[in-house]
Amino acid sequence: MLQDKPKCNCGVFGIFGNPNASVNTYYGLHALQHRGQEACGIVTKSFNQKNKSIFNVHKGDGLVSEVFSDPKILNDVLIGDSAIGHNRYSTTGSTESKNNIQPFVVNYRLGNLAVAHNGNISNSKILRDELVNEGAIFQTTSDTEVILHLIARSRLNDQVEQIKEALQKLEGAFSITILTDDKLIAARDNYGFRPLCIGIKDNSFIIASETCAFDINMADFLREVEPGEIVIIDDDAIKEQRVKSIKLSEDEFEKKHCIFEYIYFSRPDSFVFGNNVDKMRRRLGRILANHHPVVDKDGDKLIVISVPDSSNTCALGYQRQLEKNGINSKLEIGLIRSHYIGRTFIQPGQEKREMSVRIKFNVVKGVLEGRTVVIVDDSIVRGTTSKQLVKLIKSAKPKEIHFRISSPPIMHPCYYGMDFPTREELIANKFSGDIKKIKEHLGVDSLEYLTMDELLQSVQEDGKDNFCTACFSGEYPTDVDFTFKKEIYEQ
Repeated sequence: MLQDKPKCNCGVFGIFGNPNASVNTYYGLHALQHRGQEACGIVTKSFNQKNKSIFNVHKGDGLVSEVFSDPKILNDVLIGDSAIGHNRYSTTGSTESKNNIQPFVVNYRLGNLAVAHNGNISNSKILRDELVNEGAIFQTTSDTEVILHLIARSRLNDQVEQIKEALQKLEGAFSITILTDDKLIAARDNYGFRPLCIGIKDNSFIIASETCAFDINMADFLREVEPGEIVIIDDDAIKEQRVKSIKLSEDEFEKKHCIFEYIYFSRPDSFVFGNNVDKMRRRLGRILANHHPVVDKDGDKLIVISVPDSSNTCALGYQRQLEKNGINSKLEIGLIRSHYIGRTFIQPGQEKREMSVRIKFNVVKGVLEGRTVVIVDDSIVRGTTSKQLVKLIKSAKPKEIHFRISSPPIMHPCYYGMDFPTREELIANKFSGDIKKIKEHLGVDSLEYLTMDELLQSVQEDGKDNFCTACFSGEYPTDVDFTFKKEIYEQ
């Protein structure tokens, strides 16, 4: 499969007080499939004949439609009026154990507890070592399990306070849903790295990573969970139609939203960090066109294409701004993407990387032949797929090929929930940020990225300092354990 894009580690969903909780969660996870495609799971809460709360679990490797292909799972197994769900992206070493598939479920002295987490706990190795030394036994290699142990080992007697105490010990990124015997709890870290929002359907409340999970369920978006906020949904919240909320900390923290949610991760139809993602991607395209235009050397019409699907909206903004600036251009569909690959396919022979690209993309030769082509993409990670993509487009015999990227060069790994390869594998780091050398490696006529200042123009109305750009700048908002091994401690 293509591995030249960053992966976002997971999407979360929760619903409380709805008789169709499992079905709503299924559809919510389906809408959030882009956030995790390796595995998924759903936990529901129901009651036995003695009116005692029980948790029902189903999870497995694969897409949502694969794991829940049997209708009996939703109708007969996952019964109950409350649920949480999780989509997972995994990295090397973590796919081998089904124990790593969330949500995680435990039973401890105050009852049942299930958790689903998006993000990375950057001090999880330190916490894990401390817990192991105190006698804790871990069942997974996920940083998320640390949260369960911290809650279960708390000496406090109020469950919400236990959760608050546990979350206060975490560093890094978490957008989390927790299901208890009588509550649905949602929380974001103090910096708000990853998105999380609140919706309402009929009289029930929903929590989801993105608002697109509300749309598919015909639910209404209420608001985002604030950074450093713990939201508590219980029977009283349903009766009053108002969620309860407490602060994770009394200290003030500067927001550090992941700017890659705008660049690549979130669906364009979602509302994230106070803005429509579609609007932000068009804006990135306009800024890219203003600062890094292309003109056909013979005065012919320029052909602008996207790398579907993530850069479609940005390419639209780029081409429209070129037109406004008087540059003769046209947005075309130059690449056709196959949506029927599945999770695995045969890669015959030795040209595996090239075959990966040719299986996923095909060129429209009539559009590209003899034309100056601008490829608009959101990012380049390793550069392997981009190089093969350029080779594929060259087979259509264009006049020139120009690459425009709506983000700065990725120079550093992420510790807050993005799966980038090691620093050494990042093409921008490999060439010490020398764009000319990257251009030569890719074999294009020109290559331009957005600079950091240009990128931050897109979010200046929301405050340039409110966004995390560590993968570009190397300036991490929190203390990071750089010995943290992502291949071991990963969800």
